[in-house]
Formats: sequence, structure tokens, C-alpha cells
Amino acid sequence: MPHDDWLVGRDRRSEAAERIYGAAAELISRQGYEAFTIEALAAKVHCSPATIYRHAGGKAAICDVVVAIQSARIVDTEREAIKDLKGPDRVVTATIVALQRVQSDPLAQLMRSVHTTPVSEWITSSPTVTGFAAEMLGHDNDDPLAAQWLIRVFLALWCWPLKDPAAERTMVQRFLGSPRTEVN
Repeated sequence: MPHDDWLVGRDRRSEAAERIYGAAAELISRQGYEAFTIEALAAKVHCSPATIYRHAGGKAAICDVVVAIQSARIVDTEREAIKDLKGPDRVVTATIVALQRVQSDPLAQLMRSVHTTPVSEWITSSPTVTGFAAEMLGHDNDDPLAAQWLIRVFLALWCWPLKDPAAERTMVQRFLGSPRTEVN
């Protein structure tokens, strides 16, 4: 059972993980995901790589937690905006609200820099990102392919936004808001 440490004033394990994730966020935002290493992270927080692995896991696990931490504010706003919506209205509203927040959030550069290519294997297979996409679609929609499609659409809109926000909103409404036809 964790207990507060007399020196740090709280649980050492929680404190260590928080320091590791904070330093990882800083390194990733400055250097990008590809250049981020466990060794550089260990040097930044003045510990051994083994300590990093013990408290936070490997590179992909750390990045997933960093993205989750940075996304929490955006997701909370999105959840509030879509709580009573279903179907196409839910997807359109969630996409627009999330895009607006991501595009205006200074920490968005961190999330954008996680990979140099937006369709990389890590970000599209991240349980955190996939969970957010499934939530955007709605709890009654258990379609992993739809979640993967929505991730890719969102990343495209994020990485290559239209210069005119009204045109972007119209495009999202037209292509995400239209009832989709089932293809057999």
C-alpha cells in the first residue's frame, strides 16, 4: 500500500511517474517522437533507464500516457459538448470541438510531434487514441473499423487544416454528418 514519503510529501512512485511523464512531454515536444529515447529521458530525470522502465514502461507506453495526459482537457470539453447527442450529430460535433481545442492548445504541438507521419502504427493502434475515437462515435457503436477511419480523418484535418474554419466546418458536416450507407 502506497504511503506518503517524509521527504517528498507524497507517494514516491506517483512522484517518480509524474516527473518521468513531464520530462518525456518536454523531450518529445522539443525533439519529436522518433528522436525520443529512454536513455535521454533517464538523463533528464537523473536516474537509470531501468528506473524509467520500472516506473513508466517503454517508449510507446510512455508516449501513450503523455498523449492521454495532454488530451484530458480536450476530451473533457468534447464530452460535455456531445453528452446528449447521437449518430452523425455526435460525430460532427465531437470532431469540430476536438479540432478547435487541438488547434488552439499550445500543447497540441506535443501531440502532433509524437510521430513525423500522422498515420504511423503507434498513434493508430494506441489504446488511448482508439478509445477517444470510439467515444466520439458513441457507446452504441462498437465498430473498430469506424474508429480507425475516424482517427485517420481527424489526423488529416489536424495536420492539414483548411485555412477557412467555416469551410472546414462545412466539410466536416457534409462528410461526417451525412448518414452513411452500409456497403455489403
